[in-house]
Amino acid sequence: MFIVEYKQAMRISSSFCVAGWLAIYFAKGPFSLDIGRLATGYGMGVFSYVVPVFIAEIAPKDLRGTLTTINQVMICAGVSVAFIIGTVLTWRTLALTGLVPCAVLLLGLFFIPESPRWLAKTGHIEEFENALKILRGKDADISHEAAEIEDYIKTLEELPKAKLLDLFQRRYLRSVIIGVGLMVFQQFGGINGVCFYVSDIFESAGFSSSVGTITYAILQVVVTVIGATMIDKAGRKPLILVSASGLVLGCILAGISFYLKAYDLWVKAAPILAVTGILLYIASFSAGMGAVPWVVMSEIFPINIKGVAGSLATLVNWFGAWIVSYTFNFLMSWSSYGTFILYAAINALSILFVIKVVPETKGRTLEQIQAAVNK
Repeated sequence: MFIVEYKQAMRISSSFCVAGWLAIYFAKGPFSLDIGRLATGYGMGVFSYVVPVFIAEIAPKDLRGTLTTINQVMICAGVSVAFIIGTVLTWRTLALTGLVPCAVLLLGLFFIPESPRWLAKTGHIEEFENALKILRGKDADISHEAAEIEDYIKTLEELPKAKLLDLFQRRYLRSVIIGVGLMVFQQFGGINGVCFYVSDIFESAGFSSSVGTITYAILQVVVTVIGATMIDKAGRKPLILVSASGLVLGCILAGISFYLKAYDLWVKAAPILAVTGILLYIASFSAGMGAVPWVVMSEIFPINIKGVAGSLATLVNWFGAWIVSYTFNFLMSWSSYGTFILYAAINALSILFVIKVVPETKGRTLEQIQAAVNK
């Protein structure tokens, strides 16, 4: 479990982000820039886990997927806005804009309750009931949900506080495999390499980088919003499976494009195939693989291992992002079409993984999900 409460964790993370953006703004050399990037990276790394888990714990079961996915919508919107305003602002001024969401968050935390499940786990029963009433509405009957949470917490109290090695015990192993596995496939399917170098990819394929990049920025926001509206209706598994299938097809189209370009075959069609493949890839990722792994990860870990297990999954995610970003140019130099075929193969494996291992969590309480997964 978390050593500090969720709200306090968000306050601390926001403080790191504020310090990081200020260090970047006032930087006189590379050292300050590195320190600023390290601070903002740490803050965002904590946010990337704490926020979806907090949302999952406060949301009603029939809206949990939608509300958790909205976090990804806001991330996509923020990236797109930063990209657009970055074309007219200097990098120092752009760094200052990062202070705005931090200020909004710090102010907003004064008006929202702590996670009821965290309060129950730490023995703050009166605050737990009050928080649940605030979240469900003053006229809502919270007795059944409160009793279910309290019963589950009592069961968990009998278990020892989890350490890293405890995650590999049989009772927790399935949830760890699901959480970490989804993060592996999310990142090693190539998303950060494609996103960071999307303008270069378009240029290499002979297409306008500015038009392609703007289209990509708009598309990811629109499709992520659509995915958010569908996740509690269609379910988690169908969205991931459709998303992963689109990723495979997008990679194959992009790979064919670069193959044609490399061997001067059907040259006029190569740019069209590249743009179609990349945009399909981005749309498919935004529809499911971008947000749903975070939703599932926020649902499957019992509260007594949530801090350790979630930290492991988040570490794997960000380490994977770094590996893919670092190796992308090397892979493209080795073989541009081979790079996308490799990503297609990894995304194909993710389909098998989801079918065989990942459970459907739609319409079930966190306690029901965790009891079923961690037998």
